[in-house]
Amino acid sequence: MTEPLDWTLIEAAAAIRAGDISSAELTDLAIQRAEALQTKLNSFIALEPEAARSAAKAADEALASGRAVGPIHGVPLSHKDMYDRAGAITGCGSKIRAHEVAAHTATVIERLDEAGQIHLGRLNMSEFAMGPTGFNAHHGRASNPLDPARIAGGSSSGSGSAVGSNTIFAALGSDTGGSIRLPAACCGVVGLKPTQGRVSRFGAMPLSHSLDCVGPLARSVADAKLITRIIAGPDGRDGACLDAPPIGAEAPAVADLTVAIPDAGFFVEDLAPEVAAFLADAEAILTGAGARIVRPKLPPLDDVIELTNLIAMTEAGAIHLDTMRERPEDYGEQVRARLIQGLGVPAPVYLRAMQIKGVFLRRFLAEVLTECDAVVTPTMPMLPPVSAEVEVGASEAMTRVMVSISKFTRVFSFLGLPTLAVPGPATTGGLKPSVQIAAAPFREDITCTLGEAIERGL
Repeated sequence: MTEPLDWTLIEAAAAIRAGDISSAELTDLAIQRAEALQTKLNSFIALEPEAARSAAKAADEALASGRAVGPIHGVPLSHKDMYDRAGAITGCGSKIRAHEVAAHTATVIERLDEAGQIHLGRLNMSEFAMGPTGFNAHHGRASNPLDPARIAGGSSSGSGSAVGSNTIFAALGSDTGGSIRLPAACCGVVGLKPTQGRVSRFGAMPLSHSLDCVGPLARSVADAKLITRIIAGPDGRDGACLDAPPIGAEAPAVADLTVAIPDAGFFVEDLAPEVAAFLADAEAILTGAGARIVRPKLPPLDDVIELTNLIAMTEAGAIHLDTMRERPEDYGEQVRARLIQGLGVPAPVYLRAMQIKGVFLRRFLAEVLTECDAVVTPTMPMLPPVSAEVEVGASEAMTRVMVSISKFTRVFSFLGLPTLAVPGPATTGGLKPSVQIAAAPFREDITCTLGEAIERGL
């Protein structure tokens, strides 16, 4: 028998419903692990043990009284410090909002509450979700549970660290250029960036209105799919949230799918040996499961990295314009430098980038995703670097690091496509390479079907 904290989210919820463990017992175990690991991993900005224990007690009483319960009833979760909960602080990993109390609750938090989550506390993150390494000048960096000397990835660093250390069973992150998939890849867990517009962003800290996505980091593909089903769906408080078909319970079989795996060019240049080996293993697993593999001819992608950054930083600059004028010294050096960059982009350049975004998506759908059902690539070209290697301040060196880490994830953020990061087996040093699976808009079912096939084949 595995230890309760090693269960998947789905297993933990089933055990609580069956009476094999109480929510109070499971929550107490999670709190104990969180407290024991906090000095080592720094996953949490704020741990809220008493509120969590009280909520777990209430969850057990509800179950005992025969009241209807949700799909994750009594299971401890925590989320990135950027989702509002009425009456509580939403700090966004910053000094500027460190004491800001929310007036409303984010839609995704409301839906997870209704589904039965037990909230353990607010998770660490890059300041204002700006940075793929997880660096935070105010709260310190969350560390990688597979190797604390290495980065946990960003910007959802605490989410990756807490899920990867089996402290909590799932966590919300956010993804603008890779900030769900990068921590998932670094910490050896699953991360799902949904289609742009599938999940409401009401009550979530904005970074880039054109690119931001809300999604989960979890221990399995099935767990990530469950969380996404819970939080997805139209929301009258977010006009950009679409009434899209739900993620299907009956997805196509792997044997009915055509999968594109590049063998040259953008996604295969300068891969670490471990990453290249896992990509080959993933291809072998999918082939063995009956998928048809094709070698796509992709449109030029190198400029996408800069275009994604240009859009994100221009929109972030607009959001932070007033506080940059009033309190520039309260931003960390790296974040302030990136916001200044965004404030300097001329309006015609930004508008041209947005035009190119639409044209590029249509081209990618027409030229690539008409020939296949999904594209599989590495999530990162390397294993997570040592933290000391990226503590380089606001400099050209830091820019090169950020570009390298997020090179592959930014492509699918720019396109707004659903993309799932799936970890491979541990390497000699305990780290896990990762591949990402992208599909057409609102075809998360395809990414999850292929991701589950890879999980089963490992």
